[in-house]
Amino acid sequence: MDTSANGNSADDRGLTQAVQEAGAVELLLIRHGESEGNVAATEARDAGVEVIDVPARDADVNLSGTGQDQAKALGTALGRIAADLRPDAVVSSPYARARQTAEIAVETAGWPMPVRTDERLRDRELGILDRLTRLGVENRYPEESERREWLGKLYYRPPGGESWADVALRIRSVLAELNNLGMGHRVMLVCHDAVIMLFRYVLEGLSEKELLDLAATETILNASMTRFVRPSGVGPWTLESFNVADHLREQGVTVTEHGGDTSVRPQ
Repeated sequence: MDTSANGNSADDRGLTQAVQEAGAVELLLIRHGESEGNVAATEARDAGVEVIDVPARDADVNLSGTGQDQAKALGTALGRIAADLRPDAVVSSPYARARQTAEIAVETAGWPMPVRTDERLRDRELGILDRLTRLGVENRYPEESERREWLGKLYYRPPGGESWADVALRIRSVLAELNNLGMGHRVMLVCHDAVIMLFRYVLEGLSEKELLDLAATETILNASMTRFVRPSGVGPWTLESFNVADHLREQGVTVTEHGGDTSVRPQ
């Protein structure tokens, strides 16, 4: 613990007491850059095979070369943010692809702050369906395929895995800490496509239908930015921008669209 020039104590992250006590006013949600797993999953679906050939467990899959370029382009864009509007804290999913995106972006932006990790921001766990394409699920676990279609994406939980509702509970816990533990006025969270969708579900109070309609029509782009604001630091959040990847296009970096299964509504 140290003391700032104006007499306010600061914690070991450099956050003053005033910032620690105030509610967050901005959330910047970043999807990780393209990963080797994204590439493998898309290739498997296009080839009509059952199993996705990934090089490691989900938590350890690295960024692809394109993903690294996207993270650098993200960092260049973040570096243009005025000093008084930069995040006070950067928190990432512990999964390699998200952590690498955060670290590359922060270094490129020249921000003198650490990247923290929080396991509650990890991707949805798929249990026995991990590494399987939709065709693989239909052929190997037909009863689970039928159950998933019956329940829809929000409530279907694969054996050993999580439903989207389970992930939403994690997100509610993270949001509570934004105020209760003083994570900062402006917080950047680097995570995954489903997690960002579910932040919208929680922060905007979407219904199941509204969430699934969104998920069926929108794919969260790699290294895209989604921003929520609430200038007063209390009360409801407002979606200011969603799924923005203009910073990639402006810098000549490939924009990649690796989404999940779009069959999300209960049948």
